[in-house]
Amino acid sequence: MPVKKHRAVQLFPLVLCSFLFPDSCSCAFTITNNCPYTIWPGTLAGAGTPQLASTGFRLDSGFSMRISSVPGWSGRIWARTGCTFDESGNGTCQTGDCSGRLECNGMGATPPASLFEVTLGTGDVKDYYDVSLVDGYNLPLVAAPVGVHGACNATGCLSDINMGKISQLQLDFIENILRLLGNTMT
Repeated sequence: MPVKKHRAVQLFPLVLCSFLFPDSCSCAFTITNNCPYTIWPGTLAGAGTPQLASTGFRLDSGFSMRISSVPGWSGRIWARTGCTFDESGNGTCQTGDCSGRLECNGMGATPPASLFEVTLGTGDVKDYYDVSLVDGYNLPLVAAPVGVHGACNATGCLSDINMGKISQLQLDFIENILRLLGNTMT
């Protein structure tokens, strides 16, 4: 069940890698929605690791959800936006859709989707995590480990890179598409 978190500034979705009880090798991910609107997080396990208990859910603005994991788990977590689902979990999302389902059940995100990628270590093996824009960008996203030994840094993108003027890269892409279609920009 999502839990309401009170924050002074709520500007971006925040994925916190929460490594609880490090001595007993238990860990969990806490996903906090700091956007001013609802998001629908999705999860996808990597090859050879089990799906998390929830592979997709609604998360209203200002709420958090904790999902337990196991040592050695690897996969992705992302936030979907602009979703509508019926009572049986069928629907669509404007960004990050996973085959039109509330629960992604092994389906990845349709770009664009900002991704949190992680591989949890076992025993003395280290954890690895990053925020990736390889599948495009749909929301600001930060991953911050908590409750771990040593200095671990947050990583991600705090800025909404979709806000502002169109970039030269976007213009070049549009121009190339138009050229392939036989049109030109005027």
